[in-house]
Amino acid sequence: MARAYPLTAEIARFVAGTTPARMPREVMRHGKRSLLDGLGLALAGNAAESGRLVRQYLKTLGLPADRGSTVIGTALRLPPRFAAFANGIAIHADDYDDTQLAVARDRVYGLLTHPTAPVLPAVLALAEQDNRSGLDLLAAYQIGVEVETKLSESIHPRHYTDGFHSTATFGAIGAAAGAARLLGLDAAQTAQALSLGASQAAGLRENFGTMTKPFHPGRAAESGVLAAELVRLGWTAAPDALEAKRGFLNAAGGGYDPRAIHGKLGKPWTFAFPGVSIKPHPSGSLTHPGMGVMLDLLLKHDIRPAQVRKIRVGTNRHMPNTLIHRRPKTELQAKFSMEFCMAILLLERKAGLAQFTDAVVNRADVRRMIRQVEFGVHPEAEAAGYEKMTTIIDIELKDGRVFSGRADFGKGSPANPMSDDEVADKFRECAAWGGLPPAQADKVIDMVYGLEKLPRIRSLTRLLAIAPARLAAVRAGK
Repeated sequence: MARAYPLTAEIARFVAGTTPARMPREVMRHGKRSLLDGLGLALAGNAAESGRLVRQYLKTLGLPADRGSTVIGTALRLPPRFAAFANGIAIHADDYDDTQLAVARDRVYGLLTHPTAPVLPAVLALAEQDNRSGLDLLAAYQIGVEVETKLSESIHPRHYTDGFHSTATFGAIGAAAGAARLLGLDAAQTAQALSLGASQAAGLRENFGTMTKPFHPGRAAESGVLAAELVRLGWTAAPDALEAKRGFLNAAGGGYDPRAIHGKLGKPWTFAFPGVSIKPHPSGSLTHPGMGVMLDLLLKHDIRPAQVRKIRVGTNRHMPNTLIHRRPKTELQAKFSMEFCMAILLLERKAGLAQFTDAVVNRADVRRMIRQVEFGVHPEAEAAGYEKMTTIIDIELKDGRVFSGRADFGKGSPANPMSDDEVADKFRECAAWGGLPPAQADKVIDMVYGLEKLPRIRSLTRLLAIAPARLAAVRAGK
């Protein structure tokens, strides 16, 4: 039997051999936007209940809490693997982080990944440990995201449709790639770090709508750090664990499409095409095209809740398989509820961090409005293909009028991107939610947008720490 193409070795050579000079300026710009977005989300996410539980757990380990890498939004500094774990959970806690879609029509809306949540915490923690430059951090982050997203695009769709969460699985491999790059592993060592990352890759979609969904990228980030650090010490792993018959791609997906990855790493970079979306709302990205249409219709026609008889939402058949909470009871469930997202926009004409809380989800007016939303499959959306998130909205009023709209992608997608200023404003929203003073937030924005010129990364991480007294005062006011 013919041997499999040496995919792990190809990826390892890319990780170890790619220099910042080979990264186009526009790719660097998009990377800095997502990196800033991730830092803001870590600030907001560590203010969530999951952040409190993570800190409570970490205290039980008896680790020194005043040296190491920063747990963003706190005063904690821990060994890199544990800082990466906490920050990965925080970035994904509000489901507000960036997303990436593949382009093949059979990929089930692209085998969607959240590329930043697993990779950034791993490379940031290691960069801070050795006080590396901003360019070192940015290059390792870009490389980790490239490996993560290209692999996700290549695996057979069974991986996602049968229940694996690709952010968790490919996140562990991407984090291992970024960590290996930052630690200076050679190609042979990097191949083993990728293999060790793949052996830790796990995460089930059944946990969407619970704290375990953000646990996935946190654990993936930690796995990447652990893989690279162990291999640097001499740990061994199979050199072909991605493509081998008993390797990750076959075991977790039944195989992969070589055309999606062989010779494609950095050609073009994912940040260039198909691009990475930055979210305007803290909910599952599959809700966003419909939310954009809904808000446009409400504002254009000045539609008020008392006028509405029914809201009908139609998508392809795969989207209801992820947006599974029809009558949500918690903020985490609401993030995967098309019904809630439509209802809250009708009632408040906005859907930000303040709208996705348990108290809002359980308000009587919200629960009544949710019952007026019908969500199902629309043949036109189904025919559009799964590389899109086509959503068709019909708002039926009590006087018989119907207002309709359609979108294939939401605001923040490569087809309708946020401006740099809009990304910065989102960071300010998240920073304020997490308790970072406005002047400090503005310094972070300036530093990240000029990251390639930053000589030492601790200048940035110092700005992302928050003293316990201020943190307690902010959270008491929420």
